Amino acid sequence: PAIATLWRGAWSTFIPFLDYDVEIRRVLFSTNAIESQNARYRRAVNAKGHFPTEQAAMKTLYLVTRSLDPKGLGQARWVTRWKPALNAFAVTFKDRMPAAENL
Repeated sequence: PAIATLWRGAWSTFIPFLDYDVEIRRVLFSTNAIESQNARYRRAVNAKGHFPTEQAAMKTLYLVTRSLDPKGLGQARWVTRWKPALNAFAVTFKDRMPAAENL
């Protein structure tokens, strides 16, 4: 009974989600990559302790990001994985994405 009550209470919030394209929905509920990236940032910051300048902190985060794909081969995978979602975003939110008009 508690689950049914929860679903009924959240149903009006959940229904608009189903109107999005499948590609957009995949992006919206795949947060593992983002959480993994944030965990790597936290680990690097905690290991360092403190930073003398903001530039030093940004450089550390940049190096952590680059270490995920040291050879730069991820760009090809990124394009094939994200291109359908970006196209769906451009169609669905064309009024919010003026740069998409040039695609």
